Amino acid sequence: MKTSFNKFLYFGFLLLGLYQAFYSKEYMQATTSFGIGLAFDPFNPEQKWNDRPNWQKVVLIVHLALTAAMFGLGIGLNDK
Repeated sequence: MKTSFNKFLYFGFLLLGLYQAFYSKEYMQATTSFGIGLAFDPFNPEQKWNDRPNWQKVVLIVHLALTAAMFGLGIGLNDK
């Protein structure tokens, strides 16, 4: 896949996850969207992790943390 197409998919799933989390309050669906978005690396997917700039690492780690937070929120709010 080309990197530019990956960027569209990445941001599309990110926006979909934000919509599902904040507008429709579907946290487990948001978790799924955020997780799928991580599969589409918006940066150069052929570049090794150690060779990436620190800001790219931070973006991907924050995205992963947001996905984990949505998962925890979905589990916590649905626990009855």
